This record gives sequence, structure tokens and C-alpha cells, in this order.
Amino acid sequence: MADSLNCDLKSLSPLQLFERVTEQGEKVRALKAGKAPKDEIDAAVRMLLSLKLSYKTATGQDYQAGLPPRDLVLINNGTTKEEDEDFVDPWTVQTSNAKGVDYDKLIVRFGSSKIDTDLINRIERATGQKPHRFLRRGIFFSHRDMDQILDAYENKKSFYLYTGRGPSSQAMHVGHLIPFIFTKWLQEVFDVPLVIQLTDDEKYLWKDLTTEKAYEYAKENAKDIIACGFDVNKTFIFSDLDYLGTSTGFYKNIVKVQKHVTFNQVKGIFGFTDSDCIGKISFPAIQAAPSFSSSFPQIFNGKENIQCLIPCAIDQDPYFRMTRDVAPRIGQPKPALLHSVFFPALQGAQTKMSASDPNSSIFLTDTPKQIKTKINKHAFSGGRDTIEEHRKYGGNCDVDVSFMYLTFFLEDDDRLEQLKQAYTSGELLTGELKKVLIETLQPLIAAHQERRKQVTDEVVKQFMTPRKLAFEF
Repeated sequence: MADSLNCDLKSLSPLQLFERVTEQGEKVRALKAGKAPKDEIDAAVRMLLSLKLSYKTATGQDYQAGLPPRDLVLINNGTTKEEDEDFVDPWTVQTSNAKGVDYDKLIVRFGSSKIDTDLINRIERATGQKPHRFLRRGIFFSHRDMDQILDAYENKKSFYLYTGRGPSSQAMHVGHLIPFIFTKWLQEVFDVPLVIQLTDDEKYLWKDLTTEKAYEYAKENAKDIIACGFDVNKTFIFSDLDYLGTSTGFYKNIVKVQKHVTFNQVKGIFGFTDSDCIGKISFPAIQAAPSFSSSFPQIFNGKENIQCLIPCAIDQDPYFRMTRDVAPRIGQPKPALLHSVFFPALQGAQTKMSASDPNSSIFLTDTPKQIKTKINKHAFSGGRDTIEEHRKYGGNCDVDVSFMYLTFFLEDDDRLEQLKQAYTSGELLTGELKKVLIETLQPLIAAHQERRKQVTDEVVKQFMTPRKLAFEF
């Protein structure tokens, strides 16, 4: 019987397996809820575990509720169908390359534009400020219509910034800070309003969270965001669960987007299936709506023609490709985008950081001792197997996580280049490079923790109250 079941499962496609696991999971829950006999429940659980194992064998991925497999990452007998392809969408990032995702290929595939030296120089001329290290080092590497934003700015026309955070856990990690560090710099050098969306509704729909817990995480994450140093007079932070009920402008834009995107389109863009709840299918319109200034009448005085600039990681681009396609049809300007690379997990650029795995990254709650231990124990090394080999052949900065982290957080360009040369030549050992990273991150995290202590519930309330900001429109 078991052999015939295994044979039957092998004939199923990964998507069919995914749907079988989903159905069996629902059956187990129904049996438990109906207080079925223990042997009947146990048999159903064994079947569920067998299905999950078959799914992992076929795809190389653990089953995750609501996240169907994607064609590009299907694995058969240990090899990907397209060996050299990376897979990127809003929920999944996979690559077989130890250096991480090939961003040049991603630019071609997504149809965005590379942030080149000319654009960086133009930003410097427009702002009169040295470009942020994220621009200088290619951490923000791709854009859509940034030249239009600069045209508007140079012609004394305002724009606004929009970025966001999906509050899936109480503690954020250092990778979560990247868009906020850069957005704060953009806000300061251009002196423009900023709206920050906390997608607690999304996390409720995708994760095993109550609405109350998702909203609680949103407020906790807001404290970490505020601790980055945002100006309360120029910044509005909002929870979807909270703000949607108070803003007619926001909801009107959501409905307009929903009317102009078909179910087939969201299935094609996001991989939704017939098994997904309708909340997931309608959610992309909620992430699209803050791209339009009329979603914030209290800030923009009801004006609908203020262009939006969105700094975000490249995996969020599908949402805004959809938004840019819809915008002209609802009489709105297309949002512009600045895309960042992914922040690597400690275990290497091939793996994805997880809030449920405390060793996959440095969290903003970590103590100096925890930071030191995690880096020394878990940070993937580009060094050689022995000191003798390392001295002779040198280390590989392209795959070394400690060096990758330093490109994000070490401000001094000359110092970073010195470290790269010393590590590549073999002069600097892996342990010594890790020590530099530890000494860079410990004070940075400690300073963040001190600032966060000053962020009271009252301060969060101020940031999250719909109001006029310090700009005239």
C-alpha cells in the first residue's frame, strides 16, 4: 500500500503535491476540531507528513502554507531545471551561487535600469551631498524613473518617499534596517515627506498570527524604525489594520487598483492559486495604494499629482510593476523606485534570513556577546581551510559574509578597500576580519538600542496619528 502511494505521489507535479498537502492539512485540522478517534487522527497526520516529505523531495523546499512552488526553483534529483537561474519574488529568494543573486541578470529580467555613475553624480549635484555609501557601493543598484524624480526636484517640484515593513516578528534584524537607513538619508538630502506602511494585514493573511498580534508587532517594529532617527514632523507611519478604516482616500485608491487588475494578472505576477484566500489576492492593491498622494489627504491637501519615490529591496518590485501598470489607467503618476540588493544571511548569500532562526542574522535585540558569538560561529567565511593556504592564496571577499556585512555598515571607503586588499592577499585572516565586523556592529547595535529606549508608546502614537506634516501642498 505504501509503495503504491509513493508511486502515485511521484507522478504528481510539485503544484499538485502542494495542493495535496494543503488539503490533507485541512483534513487533519477538521478531524481534530471534530474530536475524531485518536487512531484516525494519527493516520491522517502520518499521511500529511508523508505528503510533506514527497513535496520536499520534489522541490527541495519545505512546504509553507500559502506559498506554492515556482517553476524556476523546482528541483529534480538534486539539480535545478535551470542551473544558472535565481528565483526572486516577494516571499522567496533562491540562488545556487555562493556570491548571491546575479543582479545584472535581474535588471534585465525585471526591465529596470542600472544605477550608474552618471545617475549617482546627478544625485550628488542635485542634493549637494556626498552620495550615501549604499549608492557608492552598489547596494542600491537599480531604479525605475529616478531621472524623472530628479527632473521634478531640479524644477522645484516636490515628491514624497514611501517605504514599508511587514511586521512578522517582534524583533527586527540588521537587514531590515537597510531600506530605512537609506530612506532617512534620502529624506534629509531632498527634504520631502515620508510615509511608512506597516503591512500587518499581510502578515495576518500569510502567517499564523492573530490580527491583534500582527498589530502589536507593527507597533513594536515602529519603535525600531523611529529609532533610526526619523523626524516626527516629516514622517507618517501607519498600520494597514488601523489606517484603512480612517482614510477614505486610501480605500478609494485600493478599490481603483482592484478594479483594474484581473485575477489572472495577480496569479501571473504573484503565483497565487485557487487555494489562496481572497485576502491574499486583494492584498497587492493595498501595497499599491500608498504610491498615490491622494491616499494621504491630510498630508497632501487632497492633491493627486505628487510623484512618489519608493526605496525597497528588489523582491518587492512585482508589487510596483503592477502599480505602475495601473497608475495611468486611474489617472495617477507612476511611482519611481530605487532597488537594493538582498542582505545575506550569516550562513551565506545562498540562504535566506529567517526571524525564526536566531542564528541567521544579527538581531537588533542582540547583546554585544551574542553579536560576537554569532559572527565567530556562524558567519560564512571566504577564507582557506588552513592558515598556510590562506597566507598563500588569500580569501574570497565575494562570498565572505563578514566582508559583505562591512560593505553595508562600515562608512569609511578607504578602510573597506584596505580590508579587501589585505584579505584577498592573505595578509588578513578570517578571524581578524570577523573581529573588524564585531567591532563595527557592536557599537552600532548598542546605539540603536539606546535610541529605541527613548521611543515610548506616546512617541509611536504621534508618528502613527494621521496629520498634516511640515510641508505645504
